[in-house]
Amino acid sequence: MAALPASPEERNILIFFYASIDCCGCSSKSLGEAQTMTSVTWELKATELANCNCAYGCPCQFNDLPTHGNCRAVVGFLIESGHFGDVSLDGLRAIGLYRWPGPVHHGNGAMQLIIDERADAAQRDALLRIMTGQETEDMATMWWVYAAMSPNRLEPLFKPIEIDIDVDGRRGRYSVPGLVEVTGEPIRNPVTGAEHRVRIDLPNGFEYRLAEIGSGTTKATGGIELDLAGTYAQFAHIHLSNTGVVM
Repeated sequence: MAALPASPEERNILIFFYASIDCCGCSSKSLGEAQTMTSVTWELKATELANCNCAYGCPCQFNDLPTHGNCRAVVGFLIESGHFGDVSLDGLRAIGLYRWPGPVHHGNGAMQLIIDERADAAQRDALLRIMTGQETEDMATMWWVYAAMSPNRLEPLFKPIEIDIDVDGRRGRYSVPGLVEVTGEPIRNPVTGAEHRVRIDLPNGFEYRLAEIGSGTTKATGGIELDLAGTYAQFAHIHLSNTGVVM
């Protein structure tokens, strides 16, 4: 049996997981319905492309353990509209890089955020707070969970981010020159080469409600190195707030 994570937040997540509530794409409520009070309300709509080291389907989405026993992932976001209090987030971009030695819910992960260099000081602060789970109800978003499970946090970077995501077409790419290059494309039939379409529907998810699944490739250098090829990728429209997924 795995040792319990060291921090109270990590222990809560572990209990949450073993109560058969998905650690990577699921419920936005804790067992005790305890919620963190927030002083700032925020909400955003964005498109995302995520790539992790799991096989297509990503067992974590189905309440199972990751394909290789650990998790390596990158997630890029293009914010269509959003606000943090009275700070506009429209049009900004962000990337999260993550590494866990075991499943996400076992904790002890490392993370690094890359924020659009075009963001001003208030926008940078807002995105960093959102993506580290601040001003968010307990377990309400994937950012809250990822941050709670990542005590090892590298300094955020403020860089130019090129990004283009077509959710329905299951194609996308984003890059930070010299640091990160991510591409996503449809899964191909191994016999005919035809595009193979699969979607994951998570009615009680804390990230998305419906995701298109594809094949991803990532090369990342720096504090969190990633070298992924032909692994799980998801494309989704997300609509989140400080209370979780907006219906």
